Amino acid sequence: MTPDTANFAGNVHGGHLLKVLDQVAYACASRFARHYCVTAAVDRVWFRRAVHVGELVTFMASVNYTGTSSIEVGIRVEAEDILTGVRRHTTSCYFVMVALDENGKARRVPQFEPVTELEKERWAKAEQRRAQRLVGRGAGT
Repeated sequence: MTPDTANFAGNVHGGHLLKVLDQVAYACASRFARHYCVTAAVDRVWFRRAVHVGELVTFMASVNYTGTSSIEVGIRVEAEDILTGVRRHTTSCYFVMVALDENGKARRVPQFEPVTELEKERWAKAEQRRAQRLVGRGAGT
C-alpha cells in the first residue's frame, strides 16, 4: 500500500480497505454471475491487524453462497512484508452482492454447488449469516 492511503497512525486507512474490498467483491460476484452486481450488504468486517504502508496486500475472494439473485462473497486479506516475505492475516469480511439486469432489477444468478469440504463449510456458515440478516431485517435494522 502507498503513503496516500495512510491514516494518522501511519497505517492504511480502514476506509480505503473497505473501498478496495467492495471492488474485490464486485469483481468476484460479477465474474461468477456473468452480470453486473451491486453491494446489498457488508457483513462482519474484522480488522484483525493493521496493514502498514509499504506492504504488499493480497485479497482472496470466494463465492460462499448463492440465493436467487444474491451472492455472498468472503474475502481474506493478507499483508506481506516485502523485505522478509512474512505474511499475516489482516482482515476478513463478507459482502452480499445482487446481480442486476439491464433495467436495474434483481436477476437470477447461477447456483453455486459446494464440492470440497471447505466449500461445504463456507456454505453452511453463509446460510447461518443469511438467517441472521433476515431476522435483523425483520426487526427494522
